[in-house]
Amino acid sequence: MIPEFIVRAVIASITVSVLLGLLSPLINMKGLAFLTHALFHALLLGAVLGMILGLLLNNYALVTFVAMLVTLAIVLTIAHLEHIGFSPDSSVGIIASFVAGLTVLGFGVLYKIMATKPYYPLTQNVVSYLTGELFLISSRDLEILSAGGFLITLIILLFYRDFLYLSFDPEGIDGHGGNSRMYLVILYAIVGMTGALIVQSVGLVTLQVVAVLPGAIALMLSDNARKIVAISLLVTLTVQLVSVGTAYFTAIPPSGIATILLGLIYGALLTRR
Repeated sequence: MIPEFIVRAVIASITVSVLLGLLSPLINMKGLAFLTHALFHALLLGAVLGMILGLLLNNYALVTFVAMLVTLAIVLTIAHLEHIGFSPDSSVGIIASFVAGLTVLGFGVLYKIMATKPYYPLTQNVVSYLTGELFLISSRDLEILSAGGFLITLIILLFYRDFLYLSFDPEGIDGHGGNSRMYLVILYAIVGMTGALIVQSVGLVTLQVVAVLPGAIALMLSDNARKIVAISLLVTLTVQLVSVGTAYFTAIPPSGIATILLGLIYGALLTRR
């Protein structure tokens, strides 16, 4: 009989694969790889603030919730800066610098609070947040991931064609009566919410790699939009499931295995060229 924690890990892997498989091509085509760097800082700041509140209120579930709110606010601010004329890289650089500074200050406050309160349950939460651990996902975590993943997937599919147009011709969208700013805000919000939703599954340390490389690999193999999405989904799903199976027998975190596999595939394609 298959252990229950393996079943939960597989279901979580499939959910993560669908989200990243759909988003990764958009991240690459829109040139949002640097945004995932800002996402790292935003999630870390949100986690620190969530840990502070979690210790003060003795509710460690606040970590994920606060991280999502903070990340959403930060990515929407970046989207606004880009809309008013800043380049995507400049927008990310401006916000990331402030967020990095606030994160360091937040750690200072967190250390002081940790010195006066027991924080063993929080330690487990921090390790899972940084490295990701699919095998430790609880039934409640899986319900949140599945429900959130389903909702985000529906939104992505609803606007996917608009996101593709936004990647190549935002002026054309406005010229045909569309609203490029609205699509930009929705796309950035989806990236932020997805990151916050899956970070405890894939790990903050490896999130940028698993968000970018599947789409980059797909773009190297095809120039057809549908094929690119299909390849990205296939690569993400295969890597996630293989990493879960390998981790079960080796006791290595699945997120580390997935990152290495993606790096090997990408490197092999670069070498072939």
